[in-house]
Amino acid sequence: MEETNQSAVSEFIFQGLCNSRKLQTLLLLPFSILYLMTVVGNLLVVLLIINDHRLHSPMYFLLANLSFVDFCLSSVTTPKLITDFLKDNKTISFGGCMSQILCVHFFGGGEMVLLVTMAYDRYVAICKPLHYSSIMNRQKCIGLVLISWIIGFLHAMSQLAMILDLPFCGPKVVDSFFCDIPLVIKLACMDTQTLGIVINADSGVLATTCFILLMISYTYILLSVRLHSKDGASKALSTCTSHITVVVLFFGPCIFIYLWPLSITWVDKFLAVFYTVITPLLNPAIYTLRNQEIKNAMKRLTN
Repeated sequence: MEETNQSAVSEFIFQGLCNSRKLQTLLLLPFSILYLMTVVGNLLVVLLIINDHRLHSPMYFLLANLSFVDFCLSSVTTPKLITDFLKDNKTISFGGCMSQILCVHFFGGGEMVLLVTMAYDRYVAICKPLHYSSIMNRQKCIGLVLISWIIGFLHAMSQLAMILDLPFCGPKVVDSFFCDIPLVIKLACMDTQTLGIVINADSGVLATTCFILLMISYTYILLSVRLHSKDGASKALSTCTSHITVVVLFFGPCIFIYLWPLSITWVDKFLAVFYTVITPLLNPAIYTLRNQEIKNAMKRLTN
């Protein structure tokens, strides 16, 4: 009786992105290049900001943290995806699966809160420029980043706690390329419909709350500055466009996956690839291409 209450599954099998062996071989090189670009791009942003004293400001401190989180988020799932392209049997241990779930929600939840912090930084810089240095001092910046890490950790632990003791006795095939909670709980040997709603609500509420706060923040910034001058509004829009683009790219897939009632396998896989592989690559590109100070720092580094 005691054994039946314990997990009988020691590993899970990933279905992967597709069933075609030939297509998997073709995808190996593109995804390897994407991951290499993600690692280089994000770590380059971090090193530039650390190395160049001209970038030692709250905005770039937060940007460096965002790049580091993106590097970590991509590294949780992408290396495993790439190596699995070479395998017919794509397995992951039970402990490895739980670790993936913990890390994806830790870094993902932390990034959501960090993006809200970046929006707050832009609000202070644009709407209260005379008080910016006193409001966004070093201690407050470090505190805000720590809060994002703590909320991410608490969110991840709450997600893991709800599934860690579920009885898994087979089947053990996960129809994805990493352990995503909505798919893993379907494999439990019990009715998980209510639990699934609670888990999705946990992630959905965090994502939706942060997204709404972000949209309110940027709307208030643009409306506030527009009342003072058209030039100011244009400058504010230019400053915030990069942030808004990143917010939409990151939150769109997350909200869709956890709040959309219908589950379409190929759509879910595409969105999962988007927020774990593509978005961490696009973030450094979006910020560097639109930021003259980052470009200047890169030129100083190469000269």
